[in-house]
Amino acid sequence: MQDFDLRDLDAFVAVARTRNFRRAALEQRVSVSSLSQRLRDMEERLGVRLMNRTTRSVALTEAGEVLLARVAPEIADVGDAITEVRGLRAEPSGRLRINAPPPAVDLVLAPMIAPFLARYPQVELDVVAESAFVDVVAQGFDAGVRYGEHLAQDMIAVQLGAPQRYAVVASRDYVAKHGRPMHPKDLLAHACIRSRFSNGVMFDWEFEKSGRVVKISPPAKLTATYLGLALRAVHDGVGYWATFEGYVRYGIKSGALVSVLDDWCPPFDGPFLYYPSRRQPPPALAAFVSFVADWRKQTRRKK
Repeated sequence: MQDFDLRDLDAFVAVARTRNFRRAALEQRVSVSSLSQRLRDMEERLGVRLMNRTTRSVALTEAGEVLLARVAPEIADVGDAITEVRGLRAEPSGRLRINAPPPAVDLVLAPMIAPFLARYPQVELDVVAESAFVDVVAQGFDAGVRYGEHLAQDMIAVQLGAPQRYAVVASRDYVAKHGRPMHPKDLLAHACIRSRFSNGVMFDWEFEKSGRVVKISPPAKLTATYLGLALRAVHDGVGYWATFEGYVRYGIKSGALVSVLDDWCPPFDGPFLYYPSRRQPPPALAAFVSFVADWRKQTRRKK
C-alpha cells in the first residue's frame, strides 16, 4: 500500500463507476489528462491492466472488476465518514453549485439567496440559470432544480417552492381593442408572444379544465428567448403571453395587465431541488437542504 494513496483508488472507482473519463474528471475536479495519467501510473505499479480504453468507451478487465468489487464499498464508507466529520464543523463552508431553469431562479430561488448566505457566510453559492436539461453530475453541479416530470429516478428530490400556475395575459389596451378569448383555441386568432428555449425548442401552450387538456401552437407576433423582452412587449400591447404567474402578478394587480382563461390554468407542483443519492451530501448542500425546509415552514406560517 505504500505505493498508493486514497486518491489513486478514488480516481479508479470514479472512472470504473461512470465508465467515462470526462465525467469522472469532473467529479474529481481534475483534468482528463491528469486523471488518465494517474490510472496509468497505478496500473504500472500494480503490473496489471485494470481497464481497456477506446476513444468512446471504458471497460474493466477481470483484474479491474476484482479491484472495484473490493474497494468501492470501502471508498464510499471513507467518503461518507469524511463528509460526516466535516459536517460537525461549527459552520458549513465551500462552494455550492446549483443548476436551475430561469423561472425557478427568478421566482423561487432568488428570494432565498441573501437569507441563506447571511446564515452561512462561509458558503460560496454558484447558480447557473439555463433552460436546457443537463446532467448535473456530469457537469460538475452539486444539485439541480427541475419540475417533477423531469426528475431522474435515482435522485433525492426536495420540494423547493409552493405550487405555481401559468397565466395568460395581455395589456388592458390590447384586450379593449381585440377582445378577450373565452376558450384556449380563441388565442389562434390573436397576436401572441412566444418563448423559445436556448436549445431552439418552443413548447405548445397547454391548458386543462375538468380533466380536459387542450394544446395549441398560437401564431407568434414576437418570439423571445429573453423573458425581460417578453414582459416589456406584453405591457406595450403586442399581444397575449402565457407565462408563470409570478412574472405578471404585479401587472395584474395594478391593472396594467388583464388575466384571461384563468379557469383553464390550474396550479401545479412547484420545482424540486434534486441531487445524487449515492452519497451523503456535502456540508454546503446539506445546509441548503435544511435551509429550504425552514424557508418553506416560514412561508406557510405567513400565509
